[in-house]
Amino acid sequence: MTVLIVDDHPAFRASARAVLELDGFDVVGEAEDGTSGIELVRTLEPDVVLLDIALPDMSGFEVAEQLTPATKVVLTSSRQSSDFGRRVLRSGALGFIPKDSLSGEAFRRVMEPA
Repeated sequence: MTVLIVDDHPAFRASARAVLELDGFDVVGEAEDGTSGIELVRTLEPDVVLLDIALPDMSGFEVAEQLTPATKVVLTSSRQSSDFGRRVLRSGALGFIPKDSLSGEAFRRVMEPA
């Protein structure tokens, strides 16, 4: 499964890449903001996008709304999902993983059909 990571923090992108690749995911690219993330989705056509909610140029919710339903999106943040209320559900994303809980297992669990 191919993954694109969209997050403005290089250290988190590197950490997320390492965690996901160790668990068998193929990280095909990284983007530091929403605009470049959207462009890379069009170019790389990943199976799923790990998308930070807080980006410098637009919110991850805005990015998710542009990408879904054609592209699967998993939202992430250093905050908890309860901080965002119903926006996570309305974004079209498959789900949400707090950054400090990111693992290959958590990523797979979010992508499983309910």
